[in-house]
Amino acid sequence: MSSDFKIRGVVPPVVVPQLDDGSIDHEAFERHLNRMIDAGIDGLFFLGSSGQVAFFDEETRLEVVREGMRINNGRVPVIAGCIDMQTDAVIAHARSMAELGVDAIVATAPFYAIPGPGVVARHFRAIHEAVDVPLFAYDIPVCVQTKLDWRLLAELGAEGTLAGVKDSSGDDVSFRFLIRENDRIGHPLTLLTGHEVVVDGAYLGGADGSVPGLANIAPEPYVEMWRAAEAGDWARVRELQDYLADLMLITQVTTGVGGYGAGVGAFKTALREMGVFSSNRMPEPVAELEGENVEAIRQVLATCDLL
Repeated sequence: MSSDFKIRGVVPPVVVPQLDDGSIDHEAFERHLNRMIDAGIDGLFFLGSSGQVAFFDEETRLEVVREGMRINNGRVPVIAGCIDMQTDAVIAHARSMAELGVDAIVATAPFYAIPGPGVVARHFRAIHEAVDVPLFAYDIPVCVQTKLDWRLLAELGAEGTLAGVKDSSGDDVSFRFLIRENDRIGHPLTLLTGHEVVVDGAYLGGADGSVPGLANIAPEPYVEMWRAAEAGDWARVRELQDYLADLMLITQVTTGVGGYGAGVGAFKTALREMGVFSSNRMPEPVAELEGENVEAIRQVLATCDLL
């Protein structure tokens, strides 16, 4: 079943708005999702890294996806992250997401107890066998300390264990090798890049779409870039990617903060400054951006005509 699921185009990893008390801001969440769907996105990815999956308990994860499914109301496919340290925990999350009716689930390699290649394969096969929902592998070694080998991903795709790969590895050479091998074996995998500033290169190489966190801020340019790539208008693709690279500087202009606080923190701050979110509250122990950092982000947004 897994290999039958296909999705192409722009699938934003949804940033989740929180109120000042840390609870989910349902009003802003609905406004945010409708804004992206109206812009023409091709799917929604809940509970990815941008979606704070590592910070949410099971109850909050279910709240996010249940509310997201209600707002979406079947308009676009929904993918949900089932991220946890070991296989049994991932399977438990996956079963909960399957009950909510998501179209596919996403899992990383197991982490904390760092596995070898054989364990990674066993992990994905066990998830596939336990849950009758298409499974995507999430390649994000910066968070889980394991790089998924392109040969293994192709093997798992060919046998039907994996329906696709969301690549946030930063290893564009490996991703290109995976694209080539996927084509050679009949394209069983849907291949999506998660790198906001090199989406054009991934499309030129043959990627099936993108999962750009920056599409939370500017969904329309990503949608237009995908459509331009489909039409073979590579000059327009490059023009749009250059604009989005300039916008991605919101994650680079802050000082005294790094990692999640600089990345998702900048996304939330930008969305607040644009009037989409009511707060830029971050999950503990990450502090929200303030003062000069907010002003620096505003300057980038102004330069990109988003204020």
